[in-house]
Amino acid sequence: MKLQSPDGPVQATTPVRFADTLPDGCDVTIIGGGVIGIFAALYMARAGIKVAVCEKGRIAGEQSSRNWGWIRQHGRDEAELPIMMEASRLWEEADLDTGNRTGFQRRGVTYLASSQKKLDELASWLDTAREHQLDTRVLSKSEVDRLIDRSAMQKDRHQWVGATHTASDGRAEPWMAVPAVAELARKEGVTIREDCAVRGLDIAAGRVRGVVTEAGRIACEQVIVAAGAWSSLFLQRHGINIPQLSVRSTVCQSVPLPEFLSGNAGDENISFRRREDGGYTLAGGAASDHYIGRDSFRNMFKYLPVFRHHVADTRLRLMAPKGFPDAWSTTRNWADDEPGPFEAMRVLNPKPNLRQIEKIRNNFSQRFPDIGKPEIRHAWAGMIDAMPDIVPIVDRVPSLEGLVVATGMSGHGFGIAPGFGRILAAMVQNREHGHDIGRFRFSRFTDGSPIVPGPDL
Repeated sequence: MKLQSPDGPVQATTPVRFADTLPDGCDVTIIGGGVIGIFAALYMARAGIKVAVCEKGRIAGEQSSRNWGWIRQHGRDEAELPIMMEASRLWEEADLDTGNRTGFQRRGVTYLASSQKKLDELASWLDTAREHQLDTRVLSKSEVDRLIDRSAMQKDRHQWVGATHTASDGRAEPWMAVPAVAELARKEGVTIREDCAVRGLDIAAGRVRGVVTEAGRIACEQVIVAAGAWSSLFLQRHGINIPQLSVRSTVCQSVPLPEFLSGNAGDENISFRRREDGGYTLAGGAASDHYIGRDSFRNMFKYLPVFRHHVADTRLRLMAPKGFPDAWSTTRNWADDEPGPFEAMRVLNPKPNLRQIEKIRNNFSQRFPDIGKPEIRHAWAGMIDAMPDIVPIVDRVPSLEGLVVATGMSGHGFGIAPGFGRILAAMVQNREHGHDIGRFRFSRFTDGSPIVPGPDL
């Protein structure tokens, strides 16, 4: 199996494209060059804010280029949905602004049901969709058959009894889209520096005064931590704890195949998206692997509600590979004047689960026996930064003035990034952004609030 391809995730070997000279000072420093940080930087620049993005490895090097590429309103947590609806519009604008270099297309998202029980569960979300005037609807079995072309009528193929479908949802090519938006942001005045880890915060009198990077200090009054799977490790060094864990998700890319669906779809065991290169991005639905580390024990009880729902989908592994954020050997203490764990692991590039890939191929052939087991051109994995309630933290840190956290996107960050990016741009200006973000507050895990997981769809 070939595991490398130019049409896949950004790697540590990807040439540096962003090597701007760091300023002595700016208004806001963003830690992390993923999709959230890049969109936030773009909207800040458009508001006249001087912003620098520091990325320890490569722009979009981790989950931002390793996700499925879905731009999905369908099935969102109700608190996320208004932000996601705005993000869908902003993705369309970003595609135009980048000269159509994101791969954005509105081709729909379809949740397929293999049983009436599952279809009823999916359909229960339509009350939320109707409340927000979203175009989600239930599809009958015959409508599914018309939407997804399976013209060879083998009797032994997997059957779907129906689906829910949102026609206005979209898709994009992550490894193309995020660097394209980063180039746009730089043209509009954002400083972006790859191979530049932030080692720590410069704090004085209880507030942020800057950041210390491996290339020097940047003075600033506000810092946004949007470091994905590394956010918790960075914050712990400063005595700030969030219940973030990470799971490994395996994804693969088929060779070009006949077009049986132009958008995104998935059922209980497989997900697929049409790609611009004529193949499909394939994944095993909610299947993931979690490496047990110190944070797993520290946050165990907070994750019990969601783990009970996903126990069949999550495989526990005893030890994370060396250098991973929650590996037993990863240091939690380092000085500003010495390399830390972020420089030791420039790009978190977990190996894909090869057994999972074979399972994906088998599930695909059951659903499309006329095509059979697809040939895989490229396979990869990414570490998804998760929260116990499957929604992120996007908020100021109450204990440290000037610090904002935007992490724990729980696998939903790519699609919603422009929406949260605009919110972050407004937040650092202390301006209204038009959304209720109380669900994403920093304090919800310590103020006695019950943990309420988002939709299990």
